[in-house]
Amino acid sequence: MKVLRRQFLHLAAGAVALPAVSRTAKAQTYPTRPVRLIVGFAPGGGNDIMARLIGQRLSERLGQQFVVENRPGAGTNIAAEAVVNASPDGYTLLLASLPNASNATLYDKLNFNFIRDIAPVAAIARNTFAIEVNPSVPVKTVPEFIAYAKVDSGKLNMASGGVGSGNHIFGELFKMMTGVNLVHVPYRGAGPALVDLLGGQVQVMFASISSSIEYVRAGRLRVLAVTTSTRSPVLPDIPTVAEFVPGYEASFWTASGAPRDTPVETIEKLNQGINAVLADSQMKVRLAGLDATALPGSPADFGKLIAEETEKWGKVVKFAGIKPE
Repeated sequence: MKVLRRQFLHLAAGAVALPAVSRTAKAQTYPTRPVRLIVGFAPGGGNDIMARLIGQRLSERLGQQFVVENRPGAGTNIAAEAVVNASPDGYTLLLASLPNASNATLYDKLNFNFIRDIAPVAAIARNTFAIEVNPSVPVKTVPEFIAYAKVDSGKLNMASGGVGSGNHIFGELFKMMTGVNLVHVPYRGAGPALVDLLGGQVQVMFASISSSIEYVRAGRLRVLAVTTSTRSPVLPDIPTVAEFVPGYEASFWTASGAPRDTPVETIEKLNQGINAVLADSQMKVRLAGLDATALPGSPADFGKLIAEETEKWGKVVKFAGIKPE
């Protein structure tokens, strides 16, 4: 009887261990087929470029195609929901970004909770924005701009790529912290907004440096300050907003997320792959060309970033009373 009991216990232990062994084996062989990387923006923009850059390098490193799939609309919510509802097997990933944090407050009724339903994989990069004015605006520094905006309260137009976009909420944070009254003018994309800033139809924009640097170098736009906590290597002589408005920080980040319940082993393999890509010298050069700074770290680090950014931009959305279009 003791022998039979011993055999039974061995069999039971083996049965319990099988799922864990199976998961480990799958993680070791992952990926065995193409992986979809869902992007909530149209082709050709900064997020799309970042997704294709990361996808290509992951394909080379992990031996399977990472196929970028664009699903624009509803402020990136269509893409996020597609990933939330996908099978949690590591073969459908999201190129997450700043709007995923601000949308939690911006949209009253979402069919998902980003923090709960998306498993953090890895942060990728952070992009620098800057306060840029049309040269007709007679200011050269942030203090001068604040003073000018207060004298002409409600007369300066602030362009953005749309309601709830990075351009928009970065400007609203500035308004919240300085008390200036800038009139928000949303466009269907940052490109058309820049065109009108160049033409003088609007006076100021919190624009990404990567999309506007050539206009700055040509003297067609004037940069007052960068929005990140540190100066940009692309514009090292330009101060940060925080040098005049203590505590101000705003940057557009990109990252990778997966459906909730994706195996931890798969997430770790993806995290290691992305961090290895970010450490590559050629990748660093490509990121610098996009005025982006790598954000290597663990899934937990990205989870912490999401929580902090959701709280931070939620306060801004509420303060400004922003509603989706």
